[in-house]
Amino acid sequence: MTTPTRPHTHRLLLLAALLSLTGCFSLGREATPQQHYVLGTVGLATPTVDSPLELPSGLVIGIRSPRLADYLATRFIVIRRGAHAVEFSDYHRWGEELGRGINRMVATQLATRAPHHRVEAAPWPAGTAPDVLVQVDILRFEGVAEGDPVTGGAEVHLLATWEILRPTDGAILARGTTEVREGGWSVGDFDGLVRLLSAALEVLAEDLALNLERIAVP
Repeated sequence: MTTPTRPHTHRLLLLAALLSLTGCFSLGREATPQQHYVLGTVGLATPTVDSPLELPSGLVIGIRSPRLADYLATRFIVIRRGAHAVEFSDYHRWGEELGRGINRMVATQLATRAPHHRVEAAPWPAGTAPDVLVQVDILRFEGVAEGDPVTGGAEVHLLATWEILRPTDGAILARGTTEVREGGWSVGDFDGLVRLLSAALEVLAEDLALNLERIAVP
């Protein structure tokens, strides 16, 4: 014979369920919040350009979307440990698609170094016809938790290859590699990491500016 469930029992069961849910919500509120970062020059000195880029007047320089190594194509900020291990920070992420952020940063810095010319980052406005195209491949863009083998200090690492192209036929006018390994980063300081990575992109923009100055643009 089944004993009917009394209203009092129903109330006790409901109270227990509510307490259980309250505990779940409390855990959620105590979880480590995600932090999001964007590349930029906040806190960095604006570069001084003694002589702006000497190219034919009115050139349009088109910066194509960069090609990222597969492991960098993520919102997670990457930390490398040793030769092969990489970590993806769950609570520290890019606040925008990384390739777009890199493109914006490079275009801004290149425009600073070529103030008499128009620099457009992809996707550029309809009807834009660049006189020169820049294609960048980002191979490393990360913090390195085990940097200098002597001091063991952490560092940031940018490794990029790039090409300057003639848009009419795709001819390569110049190509090169930019590598920046910069110490002074403390593991866990993600704001400092993003700041140093932004500074590394300024070095990349400087390399591009110098090589644009040397080529003969038809």
